[in-house]
Amino acid sequence: MKLLVTGGCGFIGSAFVHMAIERGAEVVNLDKLTYAGNPENVADVADHPAYSFVHADIADAEAVAEAVKGVDAVVNFAAESHVDRSILDPGEFIQTDVLGTAVLLDACRTAGVGRFLQVSTDEVYGSIPSGAFKETDPINPSSPYSASKAGGDLQVLAWHRTYGMDVVITRGSNTFGPRQYPEKLIPLFVTNALDGLSLPVYGDGMQVRDWIFADDHCEGIWTALHSGAAGEVYNVGGGYEAPNIEITQRILELTGRDESLIAHVEDRPGHDRRYALDTTRLRELGWEPSRGFPEALAQTVEWYTSRREWWEPIKSGEYRAYYERQYGGR
Repeated sequence: MKLLVTGGCGFIGSAFVHMAIERGAEVVNLDKLTYAGNPENVADVADHPAYSFVHADIADAEAVAEAVKGVDAVVNFAAESHVDRSILDPGEFIQTDVLGTAVLLDACRTAGVGRFLQVSTDEVYGSIPSGAFKETDPINPSSPYSASKAGGDLQVLAWHRTYGMDVVITRGSNTFGPRQYPEKLIPLFVTNALDGLSLPVYGDGMQVRDWIFADDHCEGIWTALHSGAAGEVYNVGGGYEAPNIEITQRILELTGRDESLIAHVEDRPGHDRRYALDTTRLRELGWEPSRGFPEALAQTVEWYTSRREWWEPIKSGEYRAYYERQYGGR
């Protein structure tokens, strides 16, 4: 099977690239290499005969049309993906997550690509006070990021209904693991704790998230790619719910730091209080997460502890400017 994986130098995308190659797929990785796209994430497969790289933007119609030639399926990870950055500057999110997805879809339709899988997020549903979102629930995004991802999802479903394209959407919960850019909660707090820096907890820290390890998320995507029904959506959640303050405390324990590093800061605008996913539909295809949260978090902390050469260069330059802009006034 020949796959075009977009955004394959990013966090979840690179984990999927490794999985696909290990399972015998040929992978073309198309990535724009924005701040979170790191070639180091796929350096160990760069010379693999089943791997090739295309440096391009999914909104570049000419480059995408060339990249999709001869592929059996496309798995679209390419996205601007950080809520905080979307609040500061939503334009790039619309460009990539909505327009870029439409460009990619049209290239696939023209080339006759067999299947298009859109990697999306549970954030398109909005907040849920109790229970869990099913795939049939209406979407109600709260942030520019989640709205842009919802826009991409709607494009995918429209291409299915209008053109009969074989499409599948996966909506994943909060994902963590090695190689995650240190702006998201877990890698930010782990690396800050390792350096003895404060951990900026939004508001009271009681926002609840469903956490899933990156490899389990990729397994869910792989299952939906191969076994999912055309035109369907599949939730991919780890089933471990916890408030952010509890995650923060666990990280402090694992890094040997105390709670004096916790700094409660002004909450972000439109912050969803709770996410939860019903994953029955995907489990019926034979998938289930295999990593318990405590074990996976300990493994993740160990990776960042032993791989300072990966994250220390990142936390300078553009990152420092963003960090000060995001947290300096809080």
